[in-house]
Amino acid sequence: MSSADDRGNVNGRAGRRNGGTTVKEFIQKVQSCQPSLNDSLEGEIQAFLFKEDLLHTYDDLTKVNPVTPTTVLKCLQARYNVRVFYTHAGCTLVALNPFQPIPDLYSLDVMKEYHCAPQPQEFKPHIFIVAEEAYRNVQSQLAPVNQSLVVSGESGAGKTWTSRCLMKYYATVAASSSLVKSQDTVERIERRVLDSNPIMEAFGNACTLRNNNSSRFGKYIQLQLDRFQLLVGASVQTYLLEKTRVACQPANERNFHIFYQMMKGATEEQRKEWKMPHEQHFMWLPNAEKTIEEDCFHETLKAMIHLGINTERQRQIFQVLAGILQLGNVNFSSLTDESKPCDLEEQSKDFLQRAAELLCVPADELHTCLRVMTLKAGKQSVLKPCTQAECSMRRDCLAKVIYAQ
Repeated sequence: MSSADDRGNVNGRAGRRNGGTTVKEFIQKVQSCQPSLNDSLEGEIQAFLFKEDLLHTYDDLTKVNPVTPTTVLKCLQARYNVRVFYTHAGCTLVALNPFQPIPDLYSLDVMKEYHCAPQPQEFKPHIFIVAEEAYRNVQSQLAPVNQSLVVSGESGAGKTWTSRCLMKYYATVAASSSLVKSQDTVERIERRVLDSNPIMEAFGNACTLRNNNSSRFGKYIQLQLDRFQLLVGASVQTYLLEKTRVACQPANERNFHIFYQMMKGATEEQRKEWKMPHEQHFMWLPNAEKTIEEDCFHETLKAMIHLGINTERQRQIFQVLAGILQLGNVNFSSLTDESKPCDLEEQSKDFLQRAAELLCVPADELHTCLRVMTLKAGKQSVLKPCTQAECSMRRDCLAKVIYAQ
């Protein structure tokens, strides 16, 4: 009897005698065909792109053939050039940021057009189609089924604006004039839903290299409808706030909007209360000379009032924010004796005093907190003087923790 290895050798020799190919020969044959396949695909791409005048007519990227990065991007570019900024990709909607106001694209008349249409899918691609489909999915169910819309993209893609449009759409279509008794409640909730945007953007957005209004946090917005599809409640959860930005801003970028709003929109009385004279320079407010559309302090104040944040509560919030800015001007001198706590620079003593007053803490306790570390060993506590770098780090950490609260 032959062994398994012998049988394999016999079969291999038989295969070659009968004109068959070895595995190695087969792989070489496939590889030799590869260039022709690539050439074929390249030919299809060039043939598709040759119809340049038709590229902007593809309102759904699943209709593109062949589907490659080149053909998809060329179609999107062609649509962008004719000022069409929305394109379907199956059940996904691709939105391009026009980087300019397009007021007629999001008007109340356009909202009503999509909301009242028997088949909104037959209309040209728009964020309102996605919004209306989700709204009708809730409406058509015997038992309510939650719907979720995910807005994602790189910085500057337009996520903040898209979220704002969705909230405006639902706040508008969920109002019903047929129920007069409920109308006041719906309008009040609608106003609060929309007014949450300026506040979230003031405290969570910043001017970056790529985007003047970049969200530096994630948010989960929940709109609650009753069985009549009336807006009865809303909640906003935020997460992953970029706290580091409070104390460390990348080159040519800014801190959160709210700090600049305070600097540019405060009254003389508020400046006096916050210990922020006009000539004062704050280390944590780089590029303060730059003015952008989001530097609207009165809009933030108006939104806070509509959300029920009274004047006293506002005063406390802005006082804490002013204290954070004062804290950023506190600097430490290098150590000469490592057995002693690091000293404050002479010009920093006034800033520490102001920060303590604004944060409503004793100045000596704040002073000690920044300069001395408490180490626990069992049941005992040991006080350790901090180096200059450690003092600065403790100052930054304190500011970030306060802001995140």
